Amino acid sequence: MAKKPNTVGGGARTNHNGLAFEGRTDLLEALNKHPDFTVNANQVFRNGQIVAHYYEKHNLYSGYLNPAGVDYKNIFSKKLLPDGALLVGQTIYIIEKKYQAGSGSVDEKLQTCDFKKKQYIKLFAALDITVEYYYVLNDWFDKPEYRDVFLYIESVGCKYFIEELPFNEIGL
Repeated sequence: MAKKPNTVGGGARTNHNGLAFEGRTDLLEALNKHPDFTVNANQVFRNGQIVAHYYEKHNLYSGYLNPAGVDYKNIFSKKLLPDGALLVGQTIYIIEKKYQAGSGSVDEKLQTCDFKKKQYIKLFAALDITVEYYYVLNDWFDKPEYRDVFLYIESVGCKYFIEELPFNEIGL
């Protein structure tokens, strides 16, 4: 039987579809385009003052946690790699971007937010940093059949946003 081409994402198409979506939802780019903010490397400025630091994937560890004396191996067994992490004051906003264009495994990944948020809380506890865990989803998820998943996400203290992340939700 011939293999059907993957036109909806996931599998071999994950990077192709996901990167395009992540490009449309780039937080630093959005902040830099906003008249109230400027960005230099991973630092976000407002009125000449640093108001936030941004980290992605491994850079959260090498750029922030390791220099602060936090070794994830002493806290949990597997490194978590956030799509984005914005540190504003004493709050870290973990931002996971999920793209979907058809039924697939992302549906079930949305239900892992409680576990991951708890892991991040353990990771940042020694630094007295509060953790917020957010999903930024593409408009595929803006459907009634996700109501139960969205209710669950909110019930465990996480949040989700469709296509955009309002700046006021990330302490800016």
